[in-house]
Amino acid sequence: MASAGLAGALLCAMPLAAQYVGQVSNPDKDKPELRSIAVLEWTGDEGSPKASRLVPVAVLDGGALQDGSVYLARPEPLALAPEVEYVLQQDGKPLGLYDIKNAGQQLGSWVGFGAWKPMPAAHPKLSAAQMAKTHFDDDDAQSDQPVLHRKHHADDSSKKKSSDSSGGGDDSGTSSAPSDPAANDPDRPVLHKKPDSSGDSGSSSTASSNGPVLHKKDSSDSGSGDSGGTTTTGSSDDPDRPVLHKSKKPKPAADEASVDSVPGDTDPDRPRLMRGKSSGPEIEVAPSLMGVPPDLEQTVAVSDAQTRPVHPWDYTWANPGDEAKMKASLEDTARDALGLNAPVPAPKTARRTAAGARKPAKPAPPPEPAPLVDEQFRVFELAYGSGATLVLSAHTAGPATQQKFVTLIAQPDLYGNVLVLSKNVTDAAHLDFKPRMRLVDAVDAMADNRGELLFELRGATQRQFALYRVLRGQAEQLFVTGSGQFSMASE
Repeated sequence: MASAGLAGALLCAMPLAAQYVGQVSNPDKDKPELRSIAVLEWTGDEGSPKASRLVPVAVLDGGALQDGSVYLARPEPLALAPEVEYVLQQDGKPLGLYDIKNAGQQLGSWVGFGAWKPMPAAHPKLSAAQMAKTHFDDDDAQSDQPVLHRKHHADDSSKKKSSDSSGGGDDSGTSSAPSDPAANDPDRPVLHKKPDSSGDSGSSSTASSNGPVLHKKDSSDSGSGDSGGTTTTGSSDDPDRPVLHKSKKPKPAADEASVDSVPGDTDPDRPRLMRGKSSGPEIEVAPSLMGVPPDLEQTVAVSDAQTRPVHPWDYTWANPGDEAKMKASLEDTARDALGLNAPVPAPKTARRTAAGARKPAKPAPPPEPAPLVDEQFRVFELAYGSGATLVLSAHTAGPATQQKFVTLIAQPDLYGNVLVLSKNVTDAAHLDFKPRMRLVDAVDAMADNRGELLFELRGATQRQFALYRVLRGQAEQLFVTGSGQFSMASE
């Protein structure tokens, strides 16, 4: 009995478990999500770069991120297949399109080459009144406004009936007028065919004409005139009269470079050298960007099989003064990490005056903050209503071999102070072991309407790209690509 009661309780609990709404909707498994994330690097002007290349980062296939530089490579990876189109983004807003023309390897890593195109112009939205004007009815026939179709007149039906009853013409040679309102205009010029004369088609027809008539020259005319009263000039018999002749094309110069050593050769398998285009594959866009030049620019590129709405990532502060406060606090943290903040001097003791009274010492002025070179400060809203996410990166001044680098990811806490979630500090001597983090931009890599931070991890001779997700007060690395080498000679 106890086991029967337990079984009954489990059966009663099964409908309750089926009503759990932990997952609102199930994705369509028959339609896989395919989304490619890449970085476009270029030099020159935005929109018309001097040189450019596209570096694949990750491919989202079936909910999992794959390395875009090697995923389904045959031989080029899937992200760099010809005719693949990427949408260039900055802060989630489209900048233009980039079409892949061909791909190649640079120092062991696949990159794509193509053309930067502008975004297509959006169609203007029509108002309700403008949309109503695009629909015409029978009343527009009496209106003076221009229309896009032929007007219908009241007498069209009667004219159509009369033309149908007459059979389209009569024996007198006149035809029924078409149902064109312009034909009834008395001031409209009309072109008529010249009537044929009933007389002889030769000289009589010529005499009835008031204009000059051209006749074919009779070969038998050799004198100075004919019976018709027309005279011929004798200039054709003048031997000194210049005559225009059709110019003859000059003969092409003999090909002195050709050699016909075997004129009677009829061997079909004998190889011959001919001038012409190569039958091999043609490279549409030649590689033009090598290494990492100093003026290199970067932006996010996304190629998606589905059309998704635009999601800007920039954050709007409720109080403009909060941004300056957060930036100053992060800069102070960065100087501490780089060792740029000078130690606080010990307070000076008060000195005695001649009367024996203690005179307070003047406080020392605060030292000027040390400069941060190549400082980059960005604020993102990675999800609607998620608050601000701050990213600051900079390095110290001095020779390249002695520079130190810092990158901070932070968020405001409940009290309005800066809470550092991630700190990356390295120097030029240890870049191969701990590369510096260079922010590219925010991007929706998982197609879930939430942004991730895309960083370039640049070492001394190699680099990678990594995606970081900021969630619940933590910044964790979501994905990292394989290492690719590059040349530092151009930097």
